[in-house]
Amino acid sequence: MSELIIRTMLPHELKVAIEWARIEGWNPGLEDATLFYQADPEGFFVAELAGDIVAVGSAVRYDAHFAFCGLYIVAPEHRGKGYGLALTKHRLAYCGERNIGIDGVLENVEIYQRVGYQPYYQNKRFQKCATAHDVSSTILDVTVQHIDAVITYDKQCFPAKRDTFLKGWLQQKNGKALCVIENGQVRGYAVRRQCVEGYKVGPLFADSKAVATQLLGALQQDIIGEIIILDVPENNPLAIELAVGEHMDVVFATSRMYQHGLPDIAHHKIYGITTFELG
Repeated sequence: MSELIIRTMLPHELKVAIEWARIEGWNPGLEDATLFYQADPEGFFVAELAGDIVAVGSAVRYDAHFAFCGLYIVAPEHRGKGYGLALTKHRLAYCGERNIGIDGVLENVEIYQRVGYQPYYQNKRFQKCATAHDVSSTILDVTVQHIDAVITYDKQCFPAKRDTFLKGWLQQKNGKALCVIENGQVRGYAVRRQCVEGYKVGPLFADSKAVATQLLGALQQDIIGEIIILDVPENNPLAIELAVGEHMDVVFATSRMYQHGLPDIAHHKIYGITTFELG
């Protein structure tokens, strides 16, 4: 362990982490490396041994109170040697006293508990082939004029301000962002991004199941037959109802865990989280 070096990831090395995620079957977005880095350029780390990267992980500090750890992968040939734990301790130190969230794989929940995380609910990955839907006239493409209002809406559903990240996320290449505006107010929004396989929707935030249904349907209309994926928090029963009603199947699940308690946000408006990596 004395030879292990943990350092901040260089910008081009985030592509290495995303490639590892692809190999692990996590199906990352085509633009994830660039967009993730914008969330916190100092919050991505590598563990290096004799010049070779042996583990990667992120610890995005959104503000003075909240952070989210993810993108945690140890090279298969180096697992079980303590390198991952060393990287995890480094990331926790970087986050300081903030409440830290993770989406942990279910088989490792007890391991995460040993470093202070507690489980609160599962995020279930639902998947299907996109189908045709009627698109409501209240649904709009998110343009520059909508971004500030969408960012304001987002603050109800996420534990911290993430303006810089969202500006890139909403306008990403190979992406599609929609919102519902009624009486001049945003009632929900959703983002779809192209991935190695198919498309992921996230976030999907909405005032009601009806609005969320409209948004999810509209995001399928131009990719009929393609794989579409939604990561659904089980602590919103209406979100589970939505996914089941769309004839989506559960293909994976994580445990949403926090260091200092469940954030006080509008959980009932979260129909799909943004990403497993960034919260």
